Amino acid sequence: MSEAEDFDIDDLQRRMEGAFNAFKHELASIRTGRASAGILDPIMVEVYGGAKMPVNQLGTVTVPDPRMISIQVWDKSNVSAVDKAIQKSGLGLNPAVDGTLIRLPIPALNAERRKELTKVAGKYAEDTRIAVRNVRRHGLDHLKRLEKDGHMSEDDQKIWAEEIQALTDALIKRVDQALSAKEQEIMQV
Repeated sequence: MSEAEDFDIDDLQRRMEGAFNAFKHELASIRTGRASAGILDPIMVEVYGGAKMPVNQLGTVTVPDPRMISIQVWDKSNVSAVDKAIQKSGLGLNPAVDGTLIRLPIPALNAERRKELTKVAGKYAEDTRIAVRNVRRHGLDHLKRLEKDGHMSEDDQKIWAEEIQALTDALIKRVDQALSAKEQEIMQV
């Protein structure tokens, strides 16, 4: 098997998609003025003698209305741990505990906080663009090595380089679209 056959554009695409999926997950964790179960994803709760578990594995998370998140904790012994983890999370949420039910009213965002959140989303987007470009650079460097070592023709190298650039452009466009949608969601009053 020649080294040219070792070149795998699908691997580059998977790595770019991985960066994009991580970006979408980060965007989902940004609190807008609307309730979303995704804002609880980064919160890890210490339960059962030190084990850390996400909130959604300790109870049923629902969004009964746009300004409320409810968590029906399955094990009563975990209610206070979930409550404390939410308070310490830095999300600015104030849990109301009623037995095994925890209610999280979502306060409206002020204009200053909305601007801060759009900056955070923009930073996540830029980090993702950089990650995608790094994957592109890695792929292009690999192509140049293959051509230099005589395992790939210059024409083939240029064709693959154009493919890599097209992948990069498409993914960066998706990042920009997701960022734009999130910014609109954040700025919506």
